Amino acid sequence: MVDKAFFNNNGPFSLQQIAEICEAKLTETSKQSVMINDIAAMLEAGEGEICFFYDKNVKESAAQIKATACVTTEELSRFVPQTTTLLIAQNPKMAYLKLVETFYTEYKMKPDIASTARIHPSAIIGQGTYVGDYAVIGEGVAIGENCVIEPGVVIARGCKIGNNTRIGASASISYAIVGDNCYIYTGARIGQDGFGFVMVEGQHKRIPQVGRVIIGNNVEIAANTCVDRGALGDTVIGDGTKIDNLVQVAHNNKLGVGCILVSQTGIAGSCTFGNYVVCGGQTGFADHLNIGSQAQVASQSGVMRDVNPGEVVMGYPAIKFNDFMRQVALLQKSIHK
Repeated sequence: MVDKAFFNNNGPFSLQQIAEICEAKLTETSKQSVMINDIAAMLEAGEGEICFFYDKNVKESAAQIKATACVTTEELSRFVPQTTTLLIAQNPKMAYLKLVETFYTEYKMKPDIASTARIHPSAIIGQGTYVGDYAVIGEGVAIGENCVIEPGVVIARGCKIGNNTRIGASASISYAIVGDNCYIYTGARIGQDGFGFVMVEGQHKRIPQVGRVIIGNNVEIAANTCVDRGALGDTVIGDGTKIDNLVQVAHNNKLGVGCILVSQTGIAGSCTFGNYVVCGGQTGFADHLNIGSQAQVASQSGVMRDVNPGEVVMGYPAIKFNDFMRQVALLQKSIHK
């Protein structure tokens, strides 16, 4: 269930309104005025609620649906009980996204600066911005309009934060420029030293990291992820890139537009990613690699060579997906001889 303590419920909505939001066809026009109060999971939804059914792997369970209405496809509609009103959508997942965004909204912080926040006199805070308790805003920082700076955030000297950007509780940002409409989640670390050392007289001597982190617009960097600043040039995160929890992006990496990095991915220094690269969970990359646009890397793969645009790789070391599957098939045959 969606707890009203955490999210506003903007309902109820009529089935006719929901059909328009979801770009779906309401199969019973006589039910246009029926009101829906909530969205719920397929087997949890009851009277006054709507559910979504788009996974054919659970079609046997669909007979147990008790929701007032269900959004599904033409193909799967025959599995839904006749007691449930159907809305037929070409893309129920997209319909779900649109309806959830309409039905529920987070409680918005009112523009305010907490009395416990420590803000340098030279810092600029844009109109409509909220700064939470015990946040620390350093010298020369510029924060745009309508931002949310949650409690305990540290934004170090000289950083720039764009408009409509949210920085989660206890995140830290240094040596960085962050674009508009970004969300840096709780505990993320942006702009700390890259991991660079050189051997001098038998000891590891730290190489000064004097670059920055440049984060584009509409970027999300999730909880406890680390993005190191560049050694000399910049670490760059392209527009629209989404980074999951517990990801390591090392110094001087450059990620293109719309990349997806799933949790526990680790990228060594000075790699260049094209646009719309997708990395499954726990993928690892050696340094100084070029990963082409629209490449896909399967979970737990270890990438030790360049990957061509559009290539799908898997395994450790990562090879072409089809080659990997052939290896698995041959291994299975040898085991069962």
